[in-house]
Amino acid sequence: MSGEVRVFAQYDHDFDEICDAVVVGSGPGGAVVAHELAAAGKDVVLIEEGPPFAREDFVLDGAMSMARTMREGGLRTTRGTIMPTMQANALGGGSLVNSAICVRAPAFTLDGWCEEFQLRRSTRADLDPHYLAIEDFLGIAPTPDDVQGARNLLFRDGCRALGYSSEPIARNVRGCRGSGECFTGCRSRAKQSTDISYVPAAVRAGARVLTSAQVQRLLPRGSRVGGVAGQIVRPFTGETSHRFRVHAKVVVLAAGCMATPVLLQKSGLTGGSGQVGENLQFHPGVAVMGVFPDATHPEFGATQGYQSLEFVEDGFKLETLWAPPGVFAVRLPGLGYELKKNLSLIPRAAIWDAIATCNRSKGRVRARRRGMDPVLDWRLDPKDLQVLAEGLWRLTEIFFAAGAERILPGVHRLPEEMRSLDEARVIRAHDFRVTDFTLAGNHVFSTTRMHGDAGAGVVDEDGRCHEIDNLYVADTGILPRSPSVNPMLTLMALAHRIALGIAARL
Repeated sequence: MSGEVRVFAQYDHDFDEICDAVVVGSGPGGAVVAHELAAAGKDVVLIEEGPPFAREDFVLDGAMSMARTMREGGLRTTRGTIMPTMQANALGGGSLVNSAICVRAPAFTLDGWCEEFQLRRSTRADLDPHYLAIEDFLGIAPTPDDVQGARNLLFRDGCRALGYSSEPIARNVRGCRGSGECFTGCRSRAKQSTDISYVPAAVRAGARVLTSAQVQRLLPRGSRVGGVAGQIVRPFTGETSHRFRVHAKVVVLAAGCMATPVLLQKSGLTGGSGQVGENLQFHPGVAVMGVFPDATHPEFGATQGYQSLEFVEDGFKLETLWAPPGVFAVRLPGLGYELKKNLSLIPRAAIWDAIATCNRSKGRVRARRRGMDPVLDWRLDPKDLQVLAEGLWRLTEIFFAAGAERILPGVHRLPEEMRSLDEARVIRAHDFRVTDFTLAGNHVFSTTRMHGDAGAGVVDEDGRCHEIDNLYVADTGILPRSPSVNPMLTLMALAHRIALGIAARL
């Protein structure tokens, strides 16, 4: 039996749906759950607030792309430590606009989760079968050299010169052309985002997909929930129209680390632990631009094709990076002519970044009085600031080892340009302040964290809310803290396990 995908133009009245399981959010977590439940013969409704995007809908202009695909037009920021953070609003969720990075969390990280958060079945050995199931379904494999491009391979060369480990990044792609368009949407449709992988598979198995549908509250039924309610929203404007309800035996929230706590708060379902919306954590990142003597043709190559896990146990991961030049311009010094001069360096440039685990830096998510957008409070801990500074230094080392003629660190109170490693040693002695860095953080965790103690967490290892036995969470909010690497694959592995558990109980 085949299901369907409904779009905004098809809604012309208020409506109710009845199903076995309703899944809120079509990103990496929700799409996996919807597919696995539908494949197990369950009647599934998958709800997504954003619209579907086709090849012709993607635009290369970074600002326009963010305005169309991101919440709050791509301008969402934290309070406290001011940092932009981008969450997608589209069928496929974050998988539509991320770099397709699929990395298993290190064993030491998962062992730490188990020890600190009283988890018994979340070691690397426990999750490996679920990782493998996702990897097989999506065809995840290391990025081949023929689509790396110079800006990725120069990173490899610099790491080799210094004796640092590095490797091609494993990504969920099939037939990547190295167009570097992951951020604005893959026009070749090589990236196996969930809108072209798991969601269609769920539909083929019978799932019904409601796009342009904003869930605004859950429907409590005593000690359980009876479903969800919300309104249809016009794509790109947020204008609301018809109302809907979906009644279900099981509700799975996969709306994202920020939206799920808001839903629970607005529904009065925060439980007794006091942990809903708490423990907000990020992977803050710093990026450096290096300029080489010869053209790097940065427009060609996998968006993020190479990484180094050399320093993961020290708290940061190094990786290559690409996005539309207008996005990077915020990190470049100068105004007017000086900015244009720096932008003219891009054909000979590469941009690499460091993302830090920052387990000491925490915040919270709170619902606004009106609307469904969150208030985000977060502060970077001074000790984590030093981790970012170390990441900045290691990137600098790699650039000069790879033959860069200069770097532009993009850090306040440092020289705008450094032409040798000796010049760059000022980084080692610099007394960094939080305001020195132009930070960004798009990997977000822990606002509905897993914990073996119902008084210290929101869900158990099966993703089930401790106090509501038919309510589950399957987004990065359940990660008890940073996975040390990019979170998508770990979330999908956990979602796979959650789905199998739900299917066994329904």
